[in-house]
Amino acid sequence: MCLGIPGFVEEILNSAPLERSARVRFGGISKEINLAYVPSANVGDYVIVHVGFAISVVNEQEARRIFRYLEELGDLQDLESNREASQWKPV
Repeated sequence: MCLGIPGFVEEILNSAPLERSARVRFGGISKEINLAYVPSANVGDYVIVHVGFAISVVNEQEARRIFRYLEELGDLQDLESNREASQWKPV
């Protein structure tokens, strides 16, 4: 199943337009995510992330609603168990 997961933008790491990236937090996990598709995203925003790329900006209320649904599905527990297995790095 392919999901877009909301994450909180903690820090902009690279500001070059096609390589723009940020440290994004998903619950207790933080990852480097490419922000090239959402040039308006800034620190403090929530973004929907799919396979390492932020694909849209969402408001906090919508992000929290999605997290509640995912918790109900148990998907966040799967993300937590895969924390150390993730080795994704942006291109």
